[in-house]
Amino acid sequence: MKRNHRKYFGNFGGAFVPELLMAPLNELDEGRKYFLNLPSFKKQLQDLLENFAGRPTSLTAATSFSKAIKGPRIFLKREDLLHTGAHKINNALGQCLLAKEMGKTRIVAETGAGQHGLATATTCAKLGLECHIYMGEVDIQRQLVNVQKMRLLGASVHSVSSGDKTLKEAVNESMRDWAHHYETTHYCLGSALGPYPYPQMVIDFHKIIGIEAKRQLKKMAGQDPSAVVACVGGGSNAMGIFHPFIKDNQVALIGVEAGGRGIKANEHAARFQGGSPGVLHGSYTYLLQDKWGQIQHTHSISAGLDYPAISPALSDLYEKKRAHFFAVEDHEVIETFDLFSKTEGIIPALESTHALAYMKREAKRFKKTDVVLVNLSGRGDKDLETLFKLRKYV
Repeated sequence: MKRNHRKYFGNFGGAFVPELLMAPLNELDEGRKYFLNLPSFKKQLQDLLENFAGRPTSLTAATSFSKAIKGPRIFLKREDLLHTGAHKINNALGQCLLAKEMGKTRIVAETGAGQHGLATATTCAKLGLECHIYMGEVDIQRQLVNVQKMRLLGASVHSVSSGDKTLKEAVNESMRDWAHHYETTHYCLGSALGPYPYPQMVIDFHKIIGIEAKRQLKKMAGQDPSAVVACVGGGSNAMGIFHPFIKDNQVALIGVEAGGRGIKANEHAARFQGGSPGVLHGSYTYLLQDKWGQIQHTHSISAGLDYPAISPALSDLYEKKRAHFFAVEDHEVIETFDLFSKTEGIIPALESTHALAYMKREAKRFKKTDVVLVNLSGRGDKDLETLFKLRKYV
């Protein structure tokens, strides 16, 4: 059934939430429409992005990595250079500034890899807002440095011990908190997920990634890319860099999901490699579920990619065959992490390394003269403890 409602991306999206949350969602939608078009709000946000977060970020030619994999010309959009170390600060600044303008004094947020939590805690400290971060017990253990940073910044970090003790459960607890305190509280959702207007709002705050990259690439390479590649957890960094290229069918859009320990082993988080449409956390989208509609267990070496659902905007691009999605496994990510770090002098986040691992594996798909834009969505210092436990680094 074709959906034409404004709250949908093609057939996907919507707001499948309890009646209690419809009022705050409508309030948020009205606030978003008003403030995002207000010159004074735009000026405040632009100032924060430039003079606090560090935009515009650089575009770097990965010449040594390209040579090592015998691949095309690869250019990296350096979101890892932003304050807090990842693209998440774009959205955190936008949402928290919006919440403050709407009169909210308290922020709740979920986090998996810790980068959204860190970005939210940082923004709340800057704007003088009370901050509560929900994080799965498993993720707290593998991202302890980010947890320590969040607490240093004044945030209260709440450990979630239900279910798989990862990102899905952190989202559950954040939504429960918001439902009970929405008069004073804004839920700063970290990806292009959840009930409308969240997916559209997050895309609006992240599309600056692709807008900058398109302009920079024209200047450096003299052309648009043959392909744009990004890792895909929820979909914020992917939709951010895909945005200005969606209408240009000459540019391939490639999303890379977490293959974990293998699709056949059923230990992964690749929604388009075995998932189906359903509803999770207020949105109709592709997700990993069994034949009875129960959410399946996920696995990834990366704490930021093991969420069982994906952005409805990406589900729409997938069904329209405008974007194509692939999965890379943990062992490929580790090998690429080593190679990329040693050839480029950049330590990438494990999430971003999925996109690089796809380039390493599929280098022969491209011509040497092709230009490929890869979103380096975050830096990897947060992941070193995870890797140290798996391999000995000297």
